[in-house]
Amino acid sequence: MKKLVLLTAAVFALNEVQAQQDAMFTHYMYNTLAVNPAYAGSREALTITGLHRSQWVGFDGAPVTQTLTLHSPIANNKMGLGLSVVNDKIGPTAMKSVYADYAYKIQVSEKGKLAFGLKAGLNVMSNNLSALKTTTVGDNTFASDVKSQLLPNFGVGAYYSQERFYVGLSTPRLLQNNFKSNTIGNTSSTSKEKRHYFLIAGTVFNLNQNVKLKPTTFIKVTQAAPLEADITATFIFHDRFNIGAMFRTGDALGMLVGYNFTDQFMAGYSFDWSYGIKTFKYNQGSHEIMLRYDLIYKSKDKIKSPRYF
Repeated sequence: MKKLVLLTAAVFALNEVQAQQDAMFTHYMYNTLAVNPAYAGSREALTITGLHRSQWVGFDGAPVTQTLTLHSPIANNKMGLGLSVVNDKIGPTAMKSVYADYAYKIQVSEKGKLAFGLKAGLNVMSNNLSALKTTTVGDNTFASDVKSQLLPNFGVGAYYSQERFYVGLSTPRLLQNNFKSNTIGNTSSTSKEKRHYFLIAGTVFNLNQNVKLKPTTFIKVTQAAPLEADITATFIFHDRFNIGAMFRTGDALGMLVGYNFTDQFMAGYSFDWSYGIKTFKYNQGSHEIMLRYDLIYKSKDKIKSPRYF
């Protein structure tokens, strides 16, 4: 196991990554701003969302991710502004990013809005190689840590929404930064950002007066990697309690639970079980915790209808 972890760390630190999946969130339907800037301001409130994901619990060096997003409408709800902060760590490698988000909205029908978004910010990658325990004493390859300079990037997105339906397309990072020529330290890293394309969609159906069904999907495409899709079905009881199931192609099955404590505050938890041959024997699943709070409303009154997205 130690050799396996060391080999994995070496691959991430020293070899060029030809393809990688960027975002992996079971609560993607509540973490939309992290993947699509056009979502900014869509809830007509100053919305703050925090998420923590511990993936493959029990596996040394497994991925751990935290995101914090906040966004609000401006200019009479014709535009939106937001901020996205992501901290992603796997083994000795960590990626941190801070992005500002802007959305411009167009009322295209009585019930539908189309928004176009721009995301721009900075990210930095670091490899804490000196913390690794190697089988060879004094191995110079792992003697020095590696840290890249702050690298700019930007992305774009489009988001169409109604009260009970949404669909969005985005690519959060258009530039494919190469960290090899931007490293600080004696050891170079050849990791490279890959451009990702995301499709999100969801809707809500009434099953009866007190129960609703909310199917959603999150499709991820990147070069030299298989297409990955999350498909989720969530049941909503009395517009308060949520419970659902998730299927991620080639990777995991999961379940989600959530509760709206008030019209402004919601908490959620999810558990994923890896069914792939390569991972399920060595971990105890993946956990996520999500908190969301709508700080202020557009008007002084409460939102007349629940916000499902």
